[in-house]
Amino acid sequence: MSSKSHPPLMKKHSQTDLISRLKSRKILGVGGEDDDGEVHRSKISQMLGNELKFAVREPIGLRVWILISAVGFTLMAITALVFPNQLYELVFEEELSTTSISVRLYGAALLSLALIMWNGLYTAEKVIIQWTLLSEACYFAVQFLVTCVTLMEIGILPNAAMLLLLSRVLFFVVTVAYYYHLGRKPKKI
Repeated sequence: MSSKSHPPLMKKHSQTDLISRLKSRKILGVGGEDDDGEVHRSKISQMLGNELKFAVREPIGLRVWILISAVGFTLMAITALVFPNQLYELVFEEELSTTSISVRLYGAALLSLALIMWNGLYTAEKVIIQWTLLSEACYFAVQFLVTCVTLMEIGILPNAAMLLLLSRVLFFVVTVAYYYHLGRKPKKI
């Protein structure tokens, strides 16, 4: 068999023609902006989406804050479960007159929140981190209100309770700030 040499492949003129290329891209639906203002370079990237869209831009110190929260919730939960009377006396400067089961239940609830914090520390999903921060903010708000009502019922204002209230307000503000910054839409690049 003799090998015939094939003529060199010739490029079509329309492929090099800029107007034809733009028409082809328009028909395919690539190259133009979509509803989000993103420009897709190929049909595949348009179908699969841009992975930068899913990357979480975390505020500075977010992971450190969640770590501090997780450790704090864990330590407070263990303290409430193991030493309920001492914890109550420390905050309200009076002895616990009833059973310590309420403080232990508080410790169990804190341990549950601590597990949520530990999970939020190791996840990369923005929604889970947001729910973690929202759970923490709700806890601080409710604890502030419950402590205020309890102090009004008792009729005293110990220094430890004031410190607890101020720390809850500070922790609430920091947590809500991280929640707000994490929920903001990133600027287009």
